[in-house]
Amino acid sequence: MDSFITIRIKRKTAKRFQSFSRTHFKSHTEAMETMLDFFLYNEISPKQILGPTGRTLEQVFKKRTSAIIAILRDMEKSQTKPTLAMIHSLFEMEEPTKRPLILEKKEIEEVQPKFHERRNPNH
Repeated sequence: MDSFITIRIKRKTAKRFQSFSRTHFKSHTEAMETMLDFFLYNEISPKQILGPTGRTLEQVFKKRTSAIIAILRDMEKSQTKPTLAMIHSLFEMEEPTKRPLILEKKEIEEVQPKFHERRNPNH
């Protein structure tokens, strides 16, 4: 059996460690060994900041997603819908309205005189 050694730790820190150790490990020794191994194997310092947390990453992703949605909506309004409408109008199968040709002679309608001749009763 291994022997124990006493380490002087402030009471507040010791209570935090005991609480953490009880929830995640079988013994305090196992908890301490696992934490030391973690820092040793990953070659990081406990004082080193590892980067953004899950919450900050989530906020960044939400902002970027909102920006992408705004870009897509703008593209739909300014590019996709007008282009689709133009293509749709090109392929519609409507008969063009029949217009008379310029060279085509129009039927001459009988023109009513604007003035009436007077009939002379003496004549």
